[in-house]
Amino acid sequence: MATLTFPLSRIEGHAQVVIEVRNGEVVSAHFQATEYRGFVYLVQGAPAEQMPVIVPRICGVCSTAHHVASVKKLEDIFEVTPPPVALEIRELLMLGQLIQNQATSLFIFTMPDRFGVASILDVEDSASMGDATAGIAARALQVRQVGTHLITLAGGQFIHPVKAVVGGVTSGISVEAADRMRDELTRALPVACELFDTYWQASLEMGTRLGTWGDDAPACYISAIGAEEPQYYGDKIRVLGCHGGDVCAVFPPGAYEAHLTVEETEYSYAPRTSYMGNVIRANSLARVNLVERLGTPRADGYLKAFREAFGQPAHAILLFDLARGIELVYAIERSIAMLETRLDDEDTAVSYTPRDGEGYGLVEAPRGPLIHHYRVEQGKIAKAEFIIPTVHNMMAIERALRVAAERYVSADRVALELERAVGRVVRAFDPCIACATH
Repeated sequence: MATLTFPLSRIEGHAQVVIEVRNGEVVSAHFQATEYRGFVYLVQGAPAEQMPVIVPRICGVCSTAHHVASVKKLEDIFEVTPPPVALEIRELLMLGQLIQNQATSLFIFTMPDRFGVASILDVEDSASMGDATAGIAARALQVRQVGTHLITLAGGQFIHPVKAVVGGVTSGISVEAADRMRDELTRALPVACELFDTYWQASLEMGTRLGTWGDDAPACYISAIGAEEPQYYGDKIRVLGCHGGDVCAVFPPGAYEAHLTVEETEYSYAPRTSYMGNVIRANSLARVNLVERLGTPRADGYLKAFREAFGQPAHAILLFDLARGIELVYAIERSIAMLETRLDDEDTAVSYTPRDGEGYGLVEAPRGPLIHHYRVEQGKIAKAEFIIPTVHNMMAIERALRVAAERYVSADRVALELERAVGRVVRAFDPCIACATH
């Protein structure tokens, strides 16, 4: 039996794909997380109120989502309701992360795949799209940077934000700071749309060239956004059925064990989840399939074109990337609108009384539903559990890898395209291995 091993690049964290082949037949395709972090053990015994500044260290990329989920979990235990302005600033913080993450995934990680190069820095020299790719790297970094600036404004600092606290946030946003941020976002919006238009066209051309958009079998889709318009702050988890367009389950984070099966594997440090034995998909495509509309003009225009072209629900895995671009535009538009309202209220937090207990914090991170589950005893963490968005996609990633392997492996040869296909498959799901192995 032959073993094909493919180390991965342009993802968050360290992982590899291992494909087993016997007599020209694909036996297995495994996605292996090769690092181990152990945060569930590191935080045991830590003062519960320090968790919002500890857990962002799980990942420098996803630190915002962990920060907010941890605060929400403690507020669940302490029975605290933050003031409205604090919730708005937290939403802006989540939107900043969405902008930063989707721009990184689209333009830094996956755009090189569209043009068959190793880096976005090579796109301008190798592409044949004329003015559409001129200065593409600088424009991509401009859009990504506006997300980091929004995180800094709403979170106090970009990496490992600190502004969300139990009971609210540490301060409001001044009118002057909001105006500067809104102007920067307004300048970035047309740049993001131009880049996304280029990306969309290059994706269509790549699909024609390859003859496939990858695994397009139905799956269950899972998300914590609202039913009518997205709300990344999270409330309940919804599951879209595997065999139709209906939502088949809605449940709070505390009930996840009754709906989702979490299992370990012997070949990877990252676990995987399933819904009633079915493959789950989270992340951008799940949200685009589940949401009725986005509620901002340009994003809704892209969403309408997406559904006209690919249907609802859409399944082909490379559509994750197009859905990611739609969300990027939405997040910029939504942030501009939110910054037009006053966020400088001085009453940004309420007092609370710490208590022991068990609670859950849920947010919709860029990669899907993130749940923090803690048990607090004598003011300290007795048990911590993190249900990471990437683990929802593990089975889907492996199914898609097998589809790719079977396409490029035959009895007499292994096509060189397999190595490129493996990278495209994994990057479509935008996994975060640092979080998944916490």
